[in-house]
Amino acid sequence: MKYLRQIIIILFISFLGEVLNYLIPLPVPASIYGIVIMFGLLVSGRLKLSSVKETSHFLIDIMPIMFVAPAVGLMDAWDLIRGSVVQYLVLILGSTFLVMGLTGVITQLMLNKGSAKGGEDHA
Repeated sequence: MKYLRQIIIILFISFLGEVLNYLIPLPVPASIYGIVIMFGLLVSGRLKLSSVKETSHFLIDIMPIMFVAPAVGLMDAWDLIRGSVVQYLVLILGSTFLVMGLTGVITQLMLNKGSAKGGEDHA
């Protein structure tokens, strides 16, 4: 029953993201709205991590399976993308390193901010 409750919470937040995507005319995916809502609820304490933790871990564990269909789609479109493989690789690698770098910097800033407020040291 706990898992059902957790998945309903996650699906409801995803639904709210879809509603915001429909109502707000910005080029932002609904999933980003949902992530922002989830983050806001967790940070504010209105949603406890324990309320979604186990189901979230399960969804993260099965995430690689979600990439099978897009990979098959790329194989079907190989004739279309063959001439631009180098450009795609440069974009993929560049954006990957950019995201990794920004994530590291932001994480360090947040950890340092937490340490400055008297939180535990996460070094």
